[in-house]
Amino acid sequence: MRNTENTVVERELELKLVLSPERSIPVPARLAYRTDDPYAVHITFHVGSEYPVEWTFARELLVEGVFRACGHGDVRIWPTKVDGHDVVLMALSSPDGDALLETPAAQVSAWLERTLRAVPPGTESEQLSLDDGLAELLAITSVADDLWPHDPWPSDDSQDGEA
Repeated sequence: MRNTENTVVERELELKLVLSPERSIPVPARLAYRTDDPYAVHITFHVGSEYPVEWTFARELLVEGVFRACGHGDVRIWPTKVDGHDVVLMALSSPDGDALLETPAAQVSAWLERTLRAVPPGTESEQLSLDDGLAELLAITSVADDLWPHDPWPSDDSQDGEA
């Protein structure tokens, strides 16, 4: 059954943009998860430009990336240790450039746990109400059928000019 109220799970955190093994700069960010978009996580980076940078990718990718290396292409995520601390690394690639971001694993894991309580794995499709949407589309089609007094497309058997 579809949850009619949209729940948003957010977390502000500071990631590190890794410039080299010795140097990184802080990047304020917001993790967001919405039950009306149950398969995705959204990350907004505030990088000192006029507009924030937004990325959206599969929640499942981030969940797996907390435990083991995963992803390919534009988003790759893996756990590691830096100075004895558990962190999660995210490599993001776009036509505008590449970024390697580091975040404390505990913060990401705690936020993910909240998203998993909001929409447990395997129940995402229930949030989308696909059956209701399909029923609505079919109802619209049946109403449209009633609007045509006759078949607007002649059958293959009719002669030219006959309807």
